[in-house]
Amino acid sequence: MRRGRTLIFVFLILIIGLAVAFVALRPILFPSTVTPPAPTTVDVYIAMQPIPQGGEIKAESLTTIKIAPENLVGVMFTPEEQSLLLGQVAKFPIDQGVVITESMVGSTSVQGSGPVWGSLIPAGMTAISIPMTVNEPINLQDSRYESVNFVGYGVSDGAHVNINACLWFVDIDPAFQTILPNQTAILTGTGFGGEENPIPILSLGVTAGGGAQGRLELDPSLQQPYYLLPSEPQRPRMVCQTIAQNVVVLHTGLFPLDPNAALSPLPPPNPDGTAAAPVYPTIVTLIVSPQDAVTLTYVMRTSGSLSLTLRNPTDELRQATEASTLQFLLSQYNIPVPAKLPYSLNPSP
Repeated sequence: MRRGRTLIFVFLILIIGLAVAFVALRPILFPSTVTPPAPTTVDVYIAMQPIPQGGEIKAESLTTIKIAPENLVGVMFTPEEQSLLLGQVAKFPIDQGVVITESMVGSTSVQGSGPVWGSLIPAGMTAISIPMTVNEPINLQDSRYESVNFVGYGVSDGAHVNINACLWFVDIDPAFQTILPNQTAILTGTGFGGEENPIPILSLGVTAGGGAQGRLELDPSLQQPYYLLPSEPQRPRMVCQTIAQNVVVLHTGLFPLDPNAALSPLPPPNPDGTAAAPVYPTIVTLIVSPQDAVTLTYVMRTSGSLSLTLRNPTDELRQATEASTLQFLLSQYNIPVPAKLPYSLNPSP
């Protein structure tokens, strides 16, 4: 009897020991496959203060915000990628609170061989400056026309613009390469030599004083010829067309003389600390392809007129445009040529 009780106690001890061992060894024998909960937010870097174009990205100018994981894009910078962001330079002005992405910053590896803004030009592109002065035949004394080619000074560093060019065509003499009509002269002493000079030599005398070259017409009523002369110099024929689209503005106005200075859209303050008066730019520097740079140089050197049109920086669409001429204007907008009437309107007194 006593022996049976002993066996029962031994079995109970063994069962309890096996249970304790199973509980203790369960995490090792059967590792947990439960996936830890995914984070509810992700930290990304934003600009804590405005960063000018060409300014270096520093830790004190950054902070982080939390966004949902599904809103995280590969071009954003997280705290784990801080080393990839610090030391870069801003390709264009970054406003406070803007999420910084890879397209906004660039490497500074070429600063030693040139100015800091040279690193803002993508490989294969070049920068060219064009004047923002108005050279059309309009009243330049009116200050409203000083900025018409510059979108009312609405173009700033980093803006995306289209470039329109207007050219004036005139007829020229192919041999002289001069504008028509040619000037005429009076010929005297024409003819060949006399008996004393039997060699047929043409003697020619030219006397200046003739007018512009005209043309001979026949009056249909009198059937008499008459010679028409132009009443004024030749009027150029203008044509305008878009020659470049989605061009990035590198800088408006003059660059600082210090090649290591950051580009700032604001003028430096006065020595007394007060804000300086705004200086409106007269030139703009654009990032274009080498071929577009040659085209712009040709247009400027041939007295063509250039103007900028502002576009949305997220708009990548390129549209085919038709050159605008007087004929296109009349046909496209259904503008009739007014008839010659025997009466007219009296202008306001």
